[in-house]
Amino acid sequence: MYTTMLLPEVIRTKNIIKSSSLKREVELEIFTPDNLLGNETLNLLILNDGQDVEGLELESTLNNLYGAHKIEPLIVVAVKASKDRVQEYGVAGVPDFLGRGSMAVSYTDFIISELIPFVQGEVAMPINGKRAFAGCSLGGLTAFDIAWNNDNYFDAVGVFSGSFWWRKKDLKDGYTDDDRILHEMIRQTSGKPALKFWLMTGTEDETADRNRNYIIDSIDDTIDVIKVLMEKGYERPEDIAYYEMVGGKHEVPTWSKAMPAFLIWAFGRKTYTL
Repeated sequence: MYTTMLLPEVIRTKNIIKSSSLKREVELEIFTPDNLLGNETLNLLILNDGQDVEGLELESTLNNLYGAHKIEPLIVVAVKASKDRVQEYGVAGVPDFLGRGSMAVSYTDFIISELIPFVQGEVAMPINGKRAFAGCSLGGLTAFDIAWNNDNYFDAVGVFSGSFWWRKKDLKDGYTDDDRILHEMIRQTSGKPALKFWLMTGTEDETADRNRNYIIDSIDDTIDVIKVLMEKGYERPEDIAYYEMVGGKHEVPTWSKAMPAFLIWAFGRKTYTL
């Protein structure tokens, strides 16, 4: 007798958390694989800017990857941003030159102290696999910051067109590359967080070129993150994956096209040999 193995299909549920850290209600959607036997390794992905999941085509992407046996089962938690996004996102404890990111510490507290326990309570199976945090643009910068400073909770981080330009000094006020907040945070961190990194840019993310080297700033800033990580002892390709999309723009449709590559990198299905 032969039995048919049912592939996971995504169950999508909406949730609201009354956050004491953020002093507001946080809307989120959880994408849970169905048809699990109960003995699988279950992974977790937290995704910033969850209001963009339709444009990212997240549900259909997950179903397609499950159908093609390309990813392991995972819970995806898409956290919707609020009207205070530019204050809640950023590098915790270090607002930029305009004071943006002033609530990033509270957002970090929400993710670690409230969201993760909530998700584990909502999911019937233990989340016992890899845990990743991802985001696009400013949401990617934030995901990097939170994962970097909480590597006991996360194994990997994914950044799509990250706002690595985030800086403590305006260009007109004598800015130098040393004023980039995330790069400096990496340098000043003692030790080496146990993380792996997937970083993506598009060749048409922007047109700005601060140093006039004919390379757009988003690519320059991302490459410089990679250089600083390698100075810390991380290696390519074992620890760092870089995906530069030709023609990619700073927009949701580009990030949607890149999403399968990230999911396969982070949660690729293991192959077994006899």
